[in-house]
Amino acid sequence: MFKKILIANRGEIACRVIKTARRMGIATVAVYSDADARAPFVQMADEAVHIGPSPAAQSYLIADKIIAACKATGADAVHPGYGFLSERTSFAEQLAAEGIAFVGPPVNAIAAMGDKIESKKLAKAAGVNVVPGFVGEIEDTDHAVRISDEIGYPVMMKASAGGGGKGMRLAYNEQDVREGFPAVKREGLNSFGDDRVFIEKFILNPRHIEIQILGDQHGNVLYLNERECSIQRRHQKVVEEAPSPFVTPKMRKAMGEQCVALSKAVGYYSAGTVELIVSGADPSGESFYFLEMNTRLQVEHPVTEAITGIDLVEQMIRVAAGEKLSMTQDDIKIDGWAIENRVYAEDPYRGFLPSTGRLTRYQPPVQGWADDGAENGRRGIDGVRVDDGVYEGGEVSMFYDPMIAKLITWGETRDEAADKQIAALDAFEIEGLGHNIDFVSAIMQHPRFRSGELTTGFIAEEYPEGFTGAATSDALKADLAAIAGFIATARADRALQVSDQLANTLAPNGAWAVTIDGVSHDVVVDADGVAVDGTDIDLAMEYTPGDRLVEAEIGDEIITIKVEPIRAGLKMTTRGAIHKVSILPAHVAPLAKHMIEKIPPDLSKFLICPMPGLLVALNVAEGDKVEAGQPLAVVEAMKMENILRAEKSATVKKINAKAGESLAVDAIILELE
Repeated sequence: MFKKILIANRGEIACRVIKTARRMGIATVAVYSDADARAPFVQMADEAVHIGPSPAAQSYLIADKIIAACKATGADAVHPGYGFLSERTSFAEQLAAEGIAFVGPPVNAIAAMGDKIESKKLAKAAGVNVVPGFVGEIEDTDHAVRISDEIGYPVMMKASAGGGGKGMRLAYNEQDVREGFPAVKREGLNSFGDDRVFIEKFILNPRHIEIQILGDQHGNVLYLNERECSIQRRHQKVVEEAPSPFVTPKMRKAMGEQCVALSKAVGYYSAGTVELIVSGADPSGESFYFLEMNTRLQVEHPVTEAITGIDLVEQMIRVAAGEKLSMTQDDIKIDGWAIENRVYAEDPYRGFLPSTGRLTRYQPPVQGWADDGAENGRRGIDGVRVDDGVYEGGEVSMFYDPMIAKLITWGETRDEAADKQIAALDAFEIEGLGHNIDFVSAIMQHPRFRSGELTTGFIAEEYPEGFTGAATSDALKADLAAIAGFIATARADRALQVSDQLANTLAPNGAWAVTIDGVSHDVVVDADGVAVDGTDIDLAMEYTPGDRLVEAEIGDEIITIKVEPIRAGLKMTTRGAIHKVSILPAHVAPLAKHMIEKIPPDLSKFLICPMPGLLVALNVAEGDKVEAGQPLAVVEAMKMENILRAEKSATVKKINAKAGESLAVDAIILELE
């Protein structure tokens, strides 16, 4: 067994590898950039080596620096995590030349599966179903249009070396191809150094199912069931679960055996994932096709660990050290259900714009990397696990992926796992930047998610106008009104305790007019309890002025609410929605209608930069006439290009920025008239 492993990665996956290595008695080495000098993974590792500036291209992506760190520390193996150098054949070859073990698959398998075009040819030869498409060299945009016309719309354009949702565009017509093809080439070149593109048929009602593969160096390959990863946004996975609510035992066997055959065809060992696209329109489940193979550990591996009890990182390390798998296919079981939500630094209330900045508050529902001893922590604490790599006071940087944490829950049933997600998300405190906690909570509550009728179009179909918060029942609003009234009474009681007030001779106010989402409720709080609109509420809770998180028991249900004081009320966040709640003493409320409302300024005449980023392209000049929907500018943030379009017909009056400039959020790019 290895004595010391260097982790050629950062963030939560570096923490993840360190945790298992520590349990196995293996020393660990972290490498870090300037931006990560104080990151948790650097503190967790036994040793840490600085490898350069913040941009990944100057630090984590330079193989020579990783190898130099191995030599300096005496590390005899490298775990690459995911992303960065994890699927780069030249890196694995360099390690082998230096006599350093690579905790991953053989070089030939990485090469065979790393090229999406070549991997499809290999999959077809191995008897795996493949999606119809064009896998040759595409000359230019006109050629791409001809290919798309022949395949039939819709088509998907993908960068050959792409991954992580980057370098992908869906085209429904020729115009989409002409707009998207150059962008795919650019993103492929900028992110992966390869501008080759392939085009394939887009499957209707598609479900994204992936099979976890595990093999050793002695020819044994197993499949560890499947994961459902259909809920995606811009081809980036948001929710993952295991098993899939769609896959039957017959499908699981057919998929698994095809994926094992492909793995054996390329001599695969270590952990890997074969991604499949399944037509949800085919009730037989037989219409599944090979997409690609990820020759590394997946972001969503914890859900497989939770239902199988297998530590995938441990198995990768043991396989790399030459050990045989200690299990057979018959040993692989499914115990319960697991769901993972990715908590991203993006604001769903502003069109999911990237949101970088400092975490002024970061309190997960359970401590990240906590281990209560049960299942070696694979199911966390009481079925709640947090994999993270950030800390309160730290910064979510523009240089790396916007993921803050992964929240994994396990339950005996799918509904139990989803219910635990909702409760844990309510208790997850993040402040200082935008995040998607409300959004993933809304998904967990959505009737379509609960039914298991998922496709990769779920988010686009269910939130076509964007996200404004989860639907809130009238009963929950009444409960929130009761809680707001209780909090207001507690705050009024505290205020009365300030000495030398004339008002302290009066009894605390207990009658309130509480307005939630435009609906007013009469709330009375007295010695007998709390009543809303004349109906008693069975409420039990404690509150001290200043509390940010409140847990209330209403009947048999426990609800957790984030509370933030605002002018004349509270901002209450729970169950996937933000509620700005007005709270006025009952005798003052009738006077509120006489208050003059401030009219917000008209910003429709400006093109405003929605997030910090680089102005890649400016598509118009002063004096140009533009139409609604016309591209005006392209801003790159978090390695993704965002096209900014005109909201209405207008004329460009003034341009305030130049292509190549770095822009702050809300910077005015141009003015219209």
